[in-house]
Amino acid sequence: MTNTTAHRPAPSLGLLILRVVTGAIFTAHGAQKIFEYTIPGTVGSFAGMGVPFAEIAAPVVAFVELIGGILLMLGLFTRPVGVVLAIDMLVALVLVHLPAGLWVGEGGYEFVAVLGAAALALALTGAGRFSIDGAVLRGRAPAWLA
Repeated sequence: MTNTTAHRPAPSLGLLILRVVTGAIFTAHGAQKIFEYTIPGTVGSFAGMGVPFAEIAAPVVAFVELIGGILLMLGLFTRPVGVVLAIDMLVALVLVHLPAGLWVGEGGYEFVAVLGAAALALALTGAGRFSIDGAVLRGRAPAWLA
């Protein structure tokens, strides 16, 4: 049986757009936590929102979002990075945003839900062929990695 869709670029272009936009947003939010708010400021913010172990969670989240976002844009280790970022957003949704309802303007979860869903979709599908995973790792790494 032949896979007739293997050479069609549209699915990989769609994944490229999703990766770049989602990765850019994660990168911006991680950079904001590190460079604008600073790590001590982010720790204080997390503590004020009731995040447990804010001294550990804040720098971990900041660097996961910054580095994970960059890796998504490049399409490098997309599947595991997507899982980690989806978990990041699930925790933010449950710990901080869920009690505020849906609307982001009221502190709600709509934004983190979309980012989490996008990260999870990339974890499930992979990066597509227009990526470092597709160009370098495909066939050389386990499927869960590339």
